Parts: sequence; C-alpha cells; structure tokens
Amino acid sequence: MTSTSSESPNSTPMFCLILGILLAMATVLPSAEARAFFVFGDSLVDSGNNNYLATSARADSPPYGVDYPTRRPTGRFSNGYNIPDFISQNLGASEAPLPYLDPALTGQRLLVGANFASAGIGILNDTGIQFANIIRIPLQLSYFSQYQARLSALIGAQQAKQLVGQALVLITLGGNDFVNNYYLVPNSARSRQYSLPDYVRYLISEYQKILARLYDLGARKVIVTGTGPMGCVPAELAMRSRNGECAVELQRAAGLFNPQLVAMIRGLNSRIGSNVFVAANTQEMNNDFIKNPRAFGFVTSKIACCGQGPYNGLGLCTALSNLCPNRDAYAFWDAFHPSEKANKIIVQQLMTGSTKYMNPMNLSTLLSMNS
Repeated sequence: MTSTSSESPNSTPMFCLILGILLAMATVLPSAEARAFFVFGDSLVDSGNNNYLATSARADSPPYGVDYPTRRPTGRFSNGYNIPDFISQNLGASEAPLPYLDPALTGQRLLVGANFASAGIGILNDTGIQFANIIRIPLQLSYFSQYQARLSALIGAQQAKQLVGQALVLITLGGNDFVNNYYLVPNSARSRQYSLPDYVRYLISEYQKILARLYDLGARKVIVTGTGPMGCVPAELAMRSRNGECAVELQRAAGLFNPQLVAMIRGLNSRIGSNVFVAANTQEMNNDFIKNPRAFGFVTSKIACCGQGPYNGLGLCTALSNLCPNRDAYAFWDAFHPSEKANKIIVQQLMTGSTKYMNPMNLSTLLSMNS
C-alpha cells in the first residue's frame, strides 16, 4: 500500500509547532555576531541619560551632535559618535544601546543592551555633587539589576542570564574623581582628607567593590578604562598651564591611578580564576595623539574645537562658543571630551591594540573567547 500524505513533515502539526518555536527564537534571541552591550560610567560614555534629569551636566543643545547622522544633539558629549557607538559598530550591532532612561528602551530593544552612564559621576558618591541630580554608580548598578528583571520577563530568566553573561560591558570611571572632586577647588575637602597617593589607593579600593558588584550581577566580559591624560585636556591647559604644557599635578594623578588600576584588575581576575576584566590604558591611547597629533591627522591636540578662552578650554560648549569648521582636525571636541575622530581612534586600540594599551588582551581577543 502507498503511504498517505499525512507522513509528509510539511503537513504535520509537529512540524508547524517546531517551525513556530524556531521563528519565535529568531525574533527574541540576539545574534551571536551582535551580542548585547552594557555601558556604565561618566560623560565619556553617556549617550543621553542626563537628558532626562534636572542637572547642568547635559549635552542636549547645539552644537553638540553637529556631526551625528541626525545633525542634532543627542546627549552625547561629542560632535558625533562617542566610544560606545564605535564599539557597537565593531560588535556588528545595528544600533548602540539606548540610554536606560529613554522611554523607547522597551521590548525587543532591551536585547541590544542598555547604557546606564551619567555625565558628572565618579567612583565616589560625593564626586559631581555640583551637578546635583545625576545617576551615581550605585544607582547605575541598581538599574542594571532592574534591567535584568525586565529582560527576564521578556525572554525568561535562563535566556536573560545567558544574554548578560555573553554581553560586553564597558565601564569608564575615575577622571571626575580628580577633576571634579580632588582638584575641583584649591584645598578641597578630599585633598585635605587625603594626600594624593592615599586618595588614589582609596579610589582603587572603592573601584574594586564596584567591579566585584558587576561580576555578582552576571557581567563576564568587562572592559575597564583608566583615566586619560587629565592634565592635557584643554580645560586644564586653560586653568593651570602657562605655556601649553600639561598640568603636572593632574598628570601625576593619572600616573599613579592607572598602574594601580591594572594591578587591581589582575588581582580580581586571579581570585575569580578567569580574565573577566580587561584594563584599557586610555592614558596611553590619548597620549599618542596628544604628543604627535599630526600623525593621526589632527592639526592640534591642545585647542578644543568648541569653547572659549585660552585653548577654548573655559566654560561650556554652547551655540555662542567658538566652533572650528573641521572637527576632524581637532583631538578634543570641547574642554574635556575627545572629538568623534579621536573616539574612533581610541576604539581601534581597544579592538586590536597590543598589551601597551590592553591588558591582558584586546577586545577582539576577548570577544573571540567562548563564554
């Protein structure tokens, strides 16, 4: 006897059920090429959370965003893309993670990740008090826990745990603890409380607690950036430099902080038994184009593109500020923040840099490792 057509898999209810499950998984689970991405930290990586807060630490008015695809300010402290944007592009993502406070961060967009960063914050909770309402790091971590609950409701607890464990995490802290705390004013409260070496040790001990908490929350691939060459930014040149040389005391602070951060990360990884945390030497990355700007296509690494006063380093970048016509010719966009082009160079070093820049491995190597 000939078999009936009911034996054909295309006509069975079971096949339809399996096909439905596969289609559902395809719409829910992120692709391996474009893993989720989470961002914590300060204005160097804030993509717009502060737009939703009553704070003066905002980048939501022109000329910020003048080179962003929309030509409009987004809350990024940049003329265009910032560091998380370029990392997202290297991850193969179609978009960077939205700010956590953005109302559009719902449903499927949660699968991309989230940006919890907030301009003005530091390792310490008293850093940035002059900015009032900002998302200090304990709240950023609390939001990360809240995010995971929302994600679990969307795709289930097990899949949410897997997504977080395979995700890339970037955390950028430390600069504000010097610029907007220890050195904010002469004889600041923190500078009276601690000598610089003791203050650095205190910051490192507090940063270690933050990284340990990130690990407890499921992060397993974490890029930790050090401070840049803080004494060389246009703001510090304008306030502290007589002849355009980098401010000695802030350079000393960076020189103390960054090696101790690397040592602390090595110790954390050793205790965990895995290279969860990777130290990014952003001081060296910035030093390259500060010392030899023309080698990277910059005309200057001292004068900000947008600002006023010496080196365009005083006050805020506003519609009334001096504005350079060619942003790609400037290493610094405003008094403190790299230009879009400089951000792209920094991310290139994150991706493929040697151990001079990335320890114990670069981002490409980290991402190639199995979870």
